[in-house]
Amino acid sequence: MRASQFHFNTLKEAPADAEVVSQKLMLRAGMIRKVAAGIYDYMPLALRSIRKIEAIIRDELNRAGALEISMPLVQPAELWQETRRWDKMGQEMLRLRDRHGRDFAFQPTSEEAVTDIARQELKSYRQLPCNFYQIQTKFRDERRPRFGLMRGREFIMKDGYSFDRNPESASKSYEAMYAAYRNIFDRIGLVYRAVAADTGAIGGDLSHEFQVIADTGEDALVYCPDSDYAANIELAETLPLIPARADAFAPLAKTVTPGMEACSAVAEFLSAPLASTVKSLVLASDELDDAGHIAATTLWLLLVRGDHELNETKAGKIDGLDTGFRFASETEIIEHFGCKPGYLGPIAPRKPVRVVADRTVVNMSDFICGANAEGYHYTGVNWGRDLPEPEIVADIRNAVIGDPSPDGKGTLAIDRGIEVGHVFYLGDKYSRAMNATFLDIDGKPRFFEMGCYGIGVTRILGAAIEQNNDERGILWPAPIAPFEAVVCAVGWGKSEAVRLEATRLYEALRTAGIDTILDDRDERPGVMFTDWELIGIPFRLTVGERGLKEGIVEVQLRRGGEQLKLVPDKAAGYIIDLLRRDVL
Repeated sequence: MRASQFHFNTLKEAPADAEVVSQKLMLRAGMIRKVAAGIYDYMPLALRSIRKIEAIIRDELNRAGALEISMPLVQPAELWQETRRWDKMGQEMLRLRDRHGRDFAFQPTSEEAVTDIARQELKSYRQLPCNFYQIQTKFRDERRPRFGLMRGREFIMKDGYSFDRNPESASKSYEAMYAAYRNIFDRIGLVYRAVAADTGAIGGDLSHEFQVIADTGEDALVYCPDSDYAANIELAETLPLIPARADAFAPLAKTVTPGMEACSAVAEFLSAPLASTVKSLVLASDELDDAGHIAATTLWLLLVRGDHELNETKAGKIDGLDTGFRFASETEIIEHFGCKPGYLGPIAPRKPVRVVADRTVVNMSDFICGANAEGYHYTGVNWGRDLPEPEIVADIRNAVIGDPSPDGKGTLAIDRGIEVGHVFYLGDKYSRAMNATFLDIDGKPRFFEMGCYGIGVTRILGAAIEQNNDERGILWPAPIAPFEAVVCAVGWGKSEAVRLEATRLYEALRTAGIDTILDDRDERPGVMFTDWELIGIPFRLTVGERGLKEGIVEVQLRRGGEQLKLVPDKAAGYIIDLLRRDVL
């Protein structure tokens, strides 16, 4: 490919509405073009990278025994109504009607569509296990699309679905896909972590997210540098920071704390460590009658140490809160505690509440908490002596840096990450809802055990750039770069020697399987170099008349900026050797 025949349009400045580095650089490099909020054209440079990502995905999934299919972009409402997700998906689902007034959805995902295939095509246990996947356009009508390809409305996604006859077989399918995903992200060349994750609204049991490490990531990833433990913040287990409760020492005292509502303010006012305070949070769970009206409400008092934060995902797994909860209203709080938030505590609430203490809080002694009276806190509080032992003890807080690792092999660290892949074990959630069965070995119908596996193909582009960039532009990993190498011919239109040598190097690299572009534009060297550094091509070979007279070709590595002067006969071989050894 010659640059004079290729379309790209670089910009000195990014549009004012570009928010994150990847969005700015992709717009400046002419890789994407905004059509509407969260909707982009993929220009030739971007599409080359997308196709390379797709090729890696296909290669690894086919190797793992998955079968590629293609399901419709537009799906009938009836499929989604069977699982009741037609209403549950809310406004993120783009709905449309055909000329006959029939309802359809532009697919945000395809669990229903693929389960419909399975119940019609997979009749016997002899056809199992079976794993279908597709690489297809999706649409989710985000309320506030942002960050370019990282959170757009239209995007390209690989989604896959496994069907098995029992949980044991489904677990093997899950592990096979987990391994395939690791291979995929290893080959793409990104620094990532596979972390245990909450299954969320999609349901299921086993779940892992594949997170690309980047300072701009929206997700907090908790991991142990000394072991394989890793989980997202919602699921990361926390151990008690106090191994055993000490004996009570201080007397219980109701202490004046005027205007001190936050634990940090109370600790500073009392000249006490923040870790000696206990934070009170009030949740409410509603019981509905057959008509869907609230029949009864239970209030829950959740206690975490003052320097910790409540983990709502963990709280939502507590028996009684697992069917749904909300934060209690101020009216409900005053009714049960006799005062407004900021001074709440577990000692003698006005009305009964269910008390849940974090694992660390239950081992605290002589602690500080609200006195259920405005302007007052209790000091010297102790379980058993001053208040009953908590009804429930559970892990309900977020992990923090330095916590002991749950596997006992060190302490925890936290990085930011961008989710680019997710694997779920769904069980029979969708097959049961859609009555998707097969005949098992005993001749009886059974529901499929399902797994779900997704990769955000276009999101990988944004994540890769967020992780790999510098002041000059993008630093692509070679496997997904639009081109692996560029040959810059300085003075193409003036020197036959330059044209011959640049063409020879270009052909040598192409013959060796290196994806190369020949810059035959009659541009100044600074313009050429600035363009290719912005675009992020891993290798640049510069052929100029002066260098040829000295018997050299300049080779520059985009990552690190290393420059070499090599004799022309060795320049191509040097790059070929590096790429074959997977240095970049």
